[in-house]
Amino acid sequence: MKPFVNLFNFRQKINYKTEVLAGLTVAMTMIPESLSFAILAGLSPLTGLYAAFLMGLVTAVLGGRPGMVSGGAGATVVTLIALMQSHGVEYVFAAVALAGVLQMTVGICRLGKFIRLVPQPVMYGFVNGLAVIIFMAQIEQFKITSVSGTTWLTGTALWTMLGLVALTILIVLYFPKITKAVPASLVAIVVVSLIVLGLGIDTKTVQDIARISGGFPPFHIPTVPFTLETLQIIFPYALVMAGVGLIESLLTLNVVDEITGTKGRGNKEAVAQGTANIVNGFFTGMGGCAMIAQSFVNLSAGSRARLSGIIAAVTILLIILFGAPIIERVPMAALVGVMIMVAIGTFEWISLRIVNKMPKHDIVVGVLVALITIWLHNLALAVLIGVIIAALVFAWESAKRIRARKYTDDHGVKHYEIFGPLFFGSVTTFLEKFDVQHDPNEVVVDFKESRVADMSAIDALNKLTERYHQAGKTLRLRHLSEDCRTLLKNAASVIDVNVIEDPEYRVAAD
Repeated sequence: MKPFVNLFNFRQKINYKTEVLAGLTVAMTMIPESLSFAILAGLSPLTGLYAAFLMGLVTAVLGGRPGMVSGGAGATVVTLIALMQSHGVEYVFAAVALAGVLQMTVGICRLGKFIRLVPQPVMYGFVNGLAVIIFMAQIEQFKITSVSGTTWLTGTALWTMLGLVALTILIVLYFPKITKAVPASLVAIVVVSLIVLGLGIDTKTVQDIARISGGFPPFHIPTVPFTLETLQIIFPYALVMAGVGLIESLLTLNVVDEITGTKGRGNKEAVAQGTANIVNGFFTGMGGCAMIAQSFVNLSAGSRARLSGIIAAVTILLIILFGAPIIERVPMAALVGVMIMVAIGTFEWISLRIVNKMPKHDIVVGVLVALITIWLHNLALAVLIGVIIAALVFAWESAKRIRARKYTDDHGVKHYEIFGPLFFGSVTTFLEKFDVQHDPNEVVVDFKESRVADMSAIDALNKLTERYHQAGKTLRLRHLSEDCRTLLKNAASVIDVNVIEDPEYRVAAD
């Protein structure tokens, strides 16, 4: 499916060594990202690490997709920045917990299936846009922040960073040719770190982002007034966060399903995401959702089970408690190189190869979703807009497909055999098919190859029967499927159901 697909090996049996090593690799790549997102939102760096630990552990144990990794993702954090700035961190914790309740409700009500409505061009746009975001995020690591502000690396510092990144990429590319027993990403991080430490190379490290030493996430009830006013403040943020988190998580689940050739459980994942966010709200985490980049790192390391996610989460906790001095010395160049390879592996290269074979509207939808994803960094909005446009295009194309075959039988009865769905987009074309003034006294409309889909279709049938009635003619509907007849009978006040023939007829498709 993708280049570098050799990195993904899903036919092997569960290998505990592979799972442990994959978990360690995921932890290493998740730490700087969680720190960056927390700092971006104006939160404590530990709040981001606690989210990585709590989200990763809960979803690894309870989630609907083994091998998928969750943590303090930027997609959800950005939805809370305004709340953080206006009301402070306690309201953020309350909003995260409420978002978790909403996500659990979606899972319990089994609404996760609606992610199936996302068409493939939207998936292509989502994944490709995300790959560009992952890549561009690594470019930011070539900047350095000082008292005077943020500037680009130059001179020796720049060339050192570029050289170490290139070395990391080469190790990730070629180490699997030596052995696949150890994840290439982990080997690259370790080797580059040892080179930097051994040679005393001066380069940017994790501690240049933030200090990560701390204790176990403390239980903490958000100190906000338990009033309706508080609910009015946090509910909009919680709703957006819940929606963004679920969309990104379920889309990630679909992508992982496609890569692994297996099927995850969307509703179970929704419940797990909700549970994890509730726990975050009461243990000072900033919340989050599935992280597609880290999920790809996990899969590229050979993981297929839940153990790697648990190992990653526990590793992050141990680093917070004991290992911060070591991890803080890991060069950012090693992590940048790994994430660049993740971005390359994430991109749907097949979408470029088949672009000349796709319908033009699908190309437009895919490109638009990718651009919105890149421009706004709002994955949920990009997917929503893509789905809406795809749905409108589908409605337009379906509306053009309705047609009628007309003939008059030996008894002088005129028949209209309808092909294509009758719905809001096709009713105008449908009504134009009939010649009320010149038709005989008895007319039959045959729906064997059609369906009455919505209220607009019912209204169209009502108008048609009225026209024939005013002309003193009889209109009969034939071969309606059971659901179509039910829809018409429920609207008995709108249309005369007595004109329906064959009340017990069953269309083969039903």
